[in-house]
Amino acid sequence: MTSTTAIGLMSGTSMDGVDVALIETDGEAAIAFRGSSFFPYADEDRALLRAAIADAARLSDRAARPGALAAAETMVTARHAAAVRAFIDRHGIDPEKIDVVGFHGQTVLHRPERRLTVQIGDGAALAQTLGVEVVYDFRADDMAAGGQGAPLVPVYHAALAAAAGFKEPVAVVNIGGVANITFIAPGAEPIACDAGPGNALIDDLMLARTGAALDRDGAAAAAGTVDESIVAGLMSYPFFTLAAPKSLDRNAFSAAATAQLSTEDAAATLTAFTAAGLARALAQMPQVPAVAIICGGGARNSTLMCELSRRLPCWVKDAAAFGWSADAMEAQAFAYLAVRRLKNLPITFPLTTGVDAPLTGGLIASGRASAS
Repeated sequence: MTSTTAIGLMSGTSMDGVDVALIETDGEAAIAFRGSSFFPYADEDRALLRAAIADAARLSDRAARPGALAAAETMVTARHAAAVRAFIDRHGIDPEKIDVVGFHGQTVLHRPERRLTVQIGDGAALAQTLGVEVVYDFRADDMAAGGQGAPLVPVYHAALAAAAGFKEPVAVVNIGGVANITFIAPGAEPIACDAGPGNALIDDLMLARTGAALDRDGAAAAAGTVDESIVAGLMSYPFFTLAAPKSLDRNAFSAAATAQLSTEDAAATLTAFTAAGLARALAQMPQVPAVAIICGGGARNSTLMCELSRRLPCWVKDAAAFGWSADAMEAQAFAYLAVRRLKNLPITFPLTTGVDAPLTGGLIASGRASAS
């Protein structure tokens, strides 16, 4: 099949910046990586996003933009446009060779129990600014059809696993603000779910206690001691008893139980909580995978990687060990999903989001015709 050249854009719930990735793909088995870059948000950008998330908590209309949401949407769109242009310049890419951009936007609210998900970012404005067709708002169709609206990346994980030729079941684990898992067994449909908190609680702790945006390399957690009784209490959240598929909001969990701990002990405990959530999700899968392949920002946290190795029932490897990009995985995935949308191929499935039947998703905004 003919390959399409696609840029994928991802701004995750860690709110650290914009990942940009270029791939060539037919939307099915053929995937060629063509580079990636990261463009960090400024401190004032992250502050605006935090304000927008706070204002989004009261939303009932996903199109409404009260409070900080309107300004945040304008900022997100502008930062993504600037990131694409900088990426093209950095890599010497001919803009006319880009067929489509997959634009995830910034999730500010995800409440599957209310059939409500909000990703800010103006896809139509981005298409006009770049002069390229843009696919955006990927989650809404799935949620309207009864699905969880997340996770969306499993179809890409499955394509990568098929290309790698794994002979045994594997799990691909993405740890951003929220952690999610895709269980892939040869000859079987992938099973996926959000597994619990990823970096969100740790990031929020560090910001509140130290002013830093994250626990870089897991240094604070490495200096602390895990309070296993608190981890056990956090694992009593009803979410962890639910079977896959399931999804959750970035702010679904609270770190209040660690309030009396030192910063180091709290970081260690919340890091262990993330690993424990993933261990529980793996225990709910049909088999123990041969390996858990870790991608997302969590792959750079050495203390979290140690906790995963201690708590998961299988080998734990960074995605780079398989020639994949731990950092650019989700941006690549949204490039891949955009191509699938153009070809009306499904992006969500009964065992990944709980939708009744395989479903395509995303809105398409024209770019070149309106850019002059």
